[in-house]
Amino acid sequence: MHATTVAIDLAKDVFELAFADPAGRILERKRLSRRAFSRVLESRSPMEVVMEACGSAHYWGRRFQACGHAVRLLPPRDVRPYVRGNKTDRADAAGLVEAARCPQISEVPVKTPRQQGLQALHRVREQLKAQRTATINLVRGLLREYGIVIPAGIARVA
Repeated sequence: MHATTVAIDLAKDVFELAFADPAGRILERKRLSRRAFSRVLESRSPMEVVMEACGSAHYWGRRFQACGHAVRLLPPRDVRPYVRGNKTDRADAAGLVEAARCPQISEVPVKTPRQQGLQALHRVREQLKAQRTATINLVRGLLREYGIVIPAGIARVA
């Protein structure tokens, strides 16, 4: 049997890979550095690549799609029940193999760089709004300690 699926537990520095056959049996495992990881799937024939939809998954998904691989990103909350034992990189990769065989798990589409850029702008804007609100509330609370009461609302503070 040859591997048709590779489940990848993404990390910052070290990546855990589990190569599985169509029945879901793990045939081979690899633990790779970032540099080695970027080259390992470029030399393999097209296969199904399964990853959790987490940080850097969309980047790697686009790279593997460009090499001809079919990429599936799965929501982490849906993968967690398939991870047996302690949460380790090795167990996470094996759990991804199991989760990939479950048709009920909905996939996350691989985002384009443009989609990621728009999402990043929205996230930064929401963070700035939350920080502004927190700062206003802090100032209002501190001023109350001096007997100065400012009504709620940004217009009252600005």
